[in-house]
Amino acid sequence: METYLITGGAGFIGSHFIRYLYNTKKEITIINVDKLTYAANLKKLENIPERENYVFICADIADQREMQRIVTLFKPDYVVNFAAESHVDRSISNAAPFIHTNIGGVYSLLQAARAGRVKRYLQISTDEVYGAREDGQAYFTEESPCVPGNPYAAGKGAADLLALSFYKTFNLPVSIIRPCNNYGIHQYPEKLIPCLIKNYCAGYPLPLYGDGLYSREWLHVEDHCRAIDCVLHQGKPGQAYNAGSGNEKTNLEIASQLLLLLQEIAPQHPSAGNECSIIFVEDRKAHDRRYGVNWDKLRRETGWVPQRSFEEGFKETVRWYLNEGAWMLKGDEEDGDSL
Repeated sequence: METYLITGGAGFIGSHFIRYLYNTKKEITIINVDKLTYAANLKKLENIPERENYVFICADIADQREMQRIVTLFKPDYVVNFAAESHVDRSISNAAPFIHTNIGGVYSLLQAARAGRVKRYLQISTDEVYGAREDGQAYFTEESPCVPGNPYAAGKGAADLLALSFYKTFNLPVSIIRPCNNYGIHQYPEKLIPCLIKNYCAGYPLPLYGDGLYSREWLHVEDHCRAIDCVLHQGKPGQAYNAGSGNEKTNLEIASQLLLLLQEIAPQHPSAGNECSIIFVEDRKAHDRRYGVNWDKLRRETGWVPQRSFEEGFKETVRWYLNEGAWMLKGDEEDGDSL
C-alpha cells in the first residue's frame, strides 16, 4: 500500500487531487495536512470513497518539527505540496504570509522529506514564475528564466529553486509542475470565475481590472490532477514540467462568455433581468499582461494532454456554483485572476 502526504488538501486543487487519487488508485493511504486558512474547507472532501485510509491533520507546513513528526509517523512514499498562499492581491497588500508558507513551509517539507527518504517530492508551482509574456513572444518553456512580477510569484519561484537545490545537493527526488490558471468547482471566490458568478448572483456588475484584456490560459482542475499524477510517477527527478492548455482567453472574454451562458442556463435567476453589466475597476499594481507556457516536455515524456474542453468545463463549473455551490460564494473577497 502506497502512502501519499498531501499538503493543502482542503484547498481547491489539493482537494481535487485527493478525490482523483481515490478514484484512480487502489490500496492507498492519504495523509491530508492543511492549516485550514480562509480558502480551505473540509466540506470539499465530503463523501470521499475510502475514508478508512484517510487521515486529516490540521497543521502549518512551516512548523518543521510537526512536519518531521508526520513524516516519521506515516512514512509517506510521496509528498505533494499544494499548500500555499495563492492570491496575488493579498501578496501585494502583505507579503509576509506568502514568505512564511510559500518559502518557509517548503523548506520544512523538504527537510522532512529528505529525512524520511520519500520516493518523490512534488512541488506545485505556477506559470506566474516566468512573469509576463509579451505579444508575439514564444510560450515559456521550462528553460525560460523566472522573472516573477509580484510577491506571490516571487515566493513560488524561490520555492522552486529551493526544491531543485535539494535535488542537486542532497539527491532528494524532487519534481516541479508549473500549471496555467486552473478552474473548476470548489474554487474560492477571490478567483476570477467564481468571483464573477458571485457578483452576478448578488445582482452586482462583473468587475474586471484595467481594460479587461489581461490574458491567461485556462486548464480544468481535473486535467491538472492527471498531469500531477503523470509528473509524480513518470517525470524525472530534478526537472520542472509546464502544464498548459492552449485555451488562452482575456478576462473580458471570460466575463462576456459567462453572461451569455448564464442567460442560457439560468434565465429564471433573479439577476437575469437586471441587465448585469461588466465594469472596469482600478488596475492591480504591476499586473502581468499575459501568460502562456509550452507543455511539449510533459506531453513528450508522459503522454499527458488535456481532455476537458473549455466550453464543457466552463458550463459544468457555472452550473455547479448555481445549483450546488452557493456555500462557496459566501466569501467577501475582491476580484482576482491568479492560480
